[in-house]
Parts: sequence; C-alpha cells; structure tokens
Amino acid sequence: MIKTYAFPTYPYVRSADQDSATPVRRPVVIGGAGPIGMALAVDLALHEIPVVVLDDNNTVSVGSRAVCYAKRLLEIMDRLGVGERMIQKGVTWNLGKVFFQEDQVYSFNMLPESHHRRPGFINLQQYYVEQYLVERIGELEQVDLRWKNKITAVEQQGEGVLLSVDTPDGPYQLEADYLVACDGANSDIRGLCGLSSSGQVFQDRFLIADVLMDPKRFPPERWFWFSPPFHDGQSTLLHRQPDNVWRIDFDLGWDADPEEEKKPENIIPRVKAFLGDDVEFELEWASVYTFCCRRMDDFRHGRVIFAGDAAHQVSPFGARGANSGVQDADNLGWKLALVLNRQAPEALLDSYTRERLQAADENILNSTRSTDFITPKNDASRALRDAVLNLSRSYPFARNLVNSGRLSLPSVYVDSSLNTADTEPFAGAMVPGAPSTDGPVLRNHQDDYLLSALGNDFNALWFIDGDSLPDAADMAALAQLGAQPVPIKTRLVSPVALDIELPAGVELLVDHREVVAERFDAMPGTFYLMRPDQHVCGRGRRFDPQRIQAMQRTATGH
Repeated sequence: MIKTYAFPTYPYVRSADQDSATPVRRPVVIGGAGPIGMALAVDLALHEIPVVVLDDNNTVSVGSRAVCYAKRLLEIMDRLGVGERMIQKGVTWNLGKVFFQEDQVYSFNMLPESHHRRPGFINLQQYYVEQYLVERIGELEQVDLRWKNKITAVEQQGEGVLLSVDTPDGPYQLEADYLVACDGANSDIRGLCGLSSSGQVFQDRFLIADVLMDPKRFPPERWFWFSPPFHDGQSTLLHRQPDNVWRIDFDLGWDADPEEEKKPENIIPRVKAFLGDDVEFELEWASVYTFCCRRMDDFRHGRVIFAGDAAHQVSPFGARGANSGVQDADNLGWKLALVLNRQAPEALLDSYTRERLQAADENILNSTRSTDFITPKNDASRALRDAVLNLSRSYPFARNLVNSGRLSLPSVYVDSSLNTADTEPFAGAMVPGAPSTDGPVLRNHQDDYLLSALGNDFNALWFIDGDSLPDAADMAALAQLGAQPVPIKTRLVSPVALDIELPAGVELLVDHREVVAERFDAMPGTFYLMRPDQHVCGRGRRFDPQRIQAMQRTATGH
C-alpha cells in the first residue's frame, strides 16, 4: 500500500447521452484517461474542440509507473497548463552518473546549455501527473471526462465510429467523428478493431522497488550501476522521486519468478544489500516487468487513431514511453482541430502516422540498443560490454559507447511532407521539422521565454533590429496574416526594445540576451514559420508574406 499518496476516487456521473433514444454524435471520443488521453483532451479543448474521455476506472494509476519526464514534455505541459505544477512537485535533475563494479566511470549533463526555462528532466510519480490533468480538465468546459465508462465495441461507419459503452447503469451507444485510442499497451480498443502490434519481447525481467528513505542519502541524480558488488552480474538504476521515495530498478534475469520476486521478504534483502544494513527504509510499492519494443504498422485506421502505448511500446530505459506518448498527443491535437473545423483536408491526419512512426522507430531502435547493452545475451556480448566499461574509466571515446539508456529527446521530422525545404543556407539545429528551442525574452517588459509566447497557434518569427523596422506595407501584410482563416500570429524578435505600433495579433519579443537569435541562426530579416506544436515549418532570410502563406498551406496538408 502506498503511504505517501491518497488516491482520489472520482464519481461515476450518468451522462445525458445515456438517455437519448439514438446515439449522440461527438466530434472526438478518447478511450483512456491516462496521461496521453488527458493531454490530448486538454489540447483539443484549447483548440475549442469538444471532446469526451471514457475510462473504465475511477482513479489515477496505482503505482508510480512512469516517473521520468523530459524537457520537451514539460514544455508541452506548460502549454496545456500543468507544467508549473509538475515542476513544483517534481525532483529536478540534469546530471547522471554511470558506475561499473565499484567505480564511477563517467557522468553526463542532460542540459549543458544555459538559458532554458525547463530542466533536462524531472522525476514525478505518474499518479501526480494524472491528478493534475484531471484537475485541469475540470477547468475546461469542452472536456467531458466520464469515469466507469468502458468501451465494449467499436464499429466504423464511413464518416464516423459507433461505440458501445458499458457503465454501472447499463450500456449505451455513442457516435464519434473520430475515436482516439489512448488505452495503453494492452489496448482493448486495438483488440476490438481486430488490429495487432508486433515487435520484440525481451527475455529479461526487472524489479521496480519504490522505497521511502532519507532524502540526503543520495543526490537528485540518475545513477546506473553495471555489475555492482551488491547485485553481482546484473544492473541497478536509482532515481529520486518526490515525497522521499526512491525508485530502484534491479535486473533479475529471465529465469526469475515474478510472483516470488514481488514478495517483500525477497525484495527487502536486495534493497539492504544495496543500501547497507544500517539504512532505514520502508517498501512503498513494487512491480516486476518484462519489457517489449513493438508498434502497430499504422497509427490511423480510418476514423480510429492510436496514440501512446496503444500505438507503440518501448522498454523503460531512456524514459521514452510517456514522453513519446505526450508528443503523439502534441502532434495530433492541432491536426484533428483543423480537420474538424474544415480548415485542412482529412489527409492531414496521415502525416500524424508518418511523423510519429518515425519517432516510434527511433525510440524502438534506441531502446533495443540500450536493452542489449544493459543485459547482454551471451558471453561474447558481455565481454565486449565490460571492455567498453573498463575503457570508459580512462578514455572519453569509450564513454560514447556506454549505453545505460539513451535518454528521451524529441524527434525531428526531417522528411515530413509538411516541411518547406530551405532555399538559403542556415546553421544550427532549427531545421524544418525540428521542435523549437527555447530562450529568454522580454515580453511586455516582463521576463519570459519564447515558447510561452508561441502557444498553440501558427507563429511567424521575424527577426528585426532598430535598422530594419517594418514599413507600412509590412504592417499591412502582418495584419493580413493574422486575419486569414487559419491565423498566423507574428512575433517580432529584436535585441532591443522598439517604440513601434503593431497590428492586432503581432507582438514584440525583446531578445535581450540575444540567445534566441543565436539558436535560430537569425540575422535581421530572417523569418521562421512555426506549427501549433512548435515544430519548424520553414524559414527564409527575407520576410516574405506570400512565402509564409505557402509554407502554411504545405503544413496544413493542402
């Protein structure tokens, strides 16, 4: 029983839809009220799309589950309105250390750059994230979150989906323009649709032991041991969580009996061997897992779309599960909104599968490589791994070969059909398809950050200075960009404050540290067009409103 958290019980509330003589039609129904489903629901609501979320449970996830959240997820959660709560509760970390046997072989920094709003990672139990999202949904009239509503049948009917739903009051039917399955690795919706997920199941078992102990025992860093003396021949991972809870992962090997290993009388000796007999601790929660790397062939099947673990699953090393799933929601939300508002063709949704399949394959590749390094499958592989670890004590080149879990990074959609290719030379990482970097700006004379200004709209960033001010024709063009059917908001980015009158929807950001211009390789005159999920559509060296509009048409699937 978890002692540090009181699990909420959310009430089942009968919906008016259950009293209708015919199935009520909803624009979007989401199956699953986990982090992915609720993040998508909030995103759609912010785009003013009504959404129904169905979940067969009435509380948040039991157990800490996903605990490690990367900078990009935190930036998305900022946009959704829960990022600051996660930061305030979570344990912030940027440093990781790798040990071989008794020695530290090297350390790494997940955020080597300065001037970012968010850290490289935080650790936070999944139940907190879900609670914050439930409470955020409670602030949004566009989201109808229904507990104890279990989807029991799915039938595609041309222009929509017919759902059968079971509740404590009996069954009812509901129609949706689109159904998004966010119901986890063992997705019931996937099974009801007769679909499957294929890939590799690794013949390894790991024990998660969450323990309560003195927070001063270890610093808030990620520590990973290969073949430590307290767990000979295996591996161990340590993370600190809030509430003085520490996550310890022990590699058990394939022959371990999961039921036996979960018993406290077997877990406690392992933890004592790790911490020492003199360290006081309490067992908070435990689980034994076997991990997989697998995905569906296509994340969109007509009017049914899959996201998160329902679409793809990876091993936990590298913190790629929840981080990748929230990026699925980030990619899908604005596209669904445009299609439902008839501002983009339905074919735009195909780009969701193309872009997120690329991300899933990257995650599966990195996760598979991490797993193979952490748990070698034969003597030759183990000898090679141990040689790399020994060399890494003294030689920096070998440290690049050590793989204790390549930690989650957002995917760059370099080959996306929504991109507009460069026609002029640029340096740096902000290529078409890349997620936006961040940097400090002054906004309305207040300290802020670039990503806060971008929000969830199409944005044109136009870099100017005191010698390259917009003229009257430019101002008229900026106003026109903001007034078109899918508005493009413009952010003028200048190294100094400028006393100029701007049209509605146009904002001046003062790049007072000149960090933003440097990261975007932007000289005066440079512009970028950003998607609502804050990925780069395209860019140029001279402000060209017609080209910006053409870039947006490409990015919206026209």
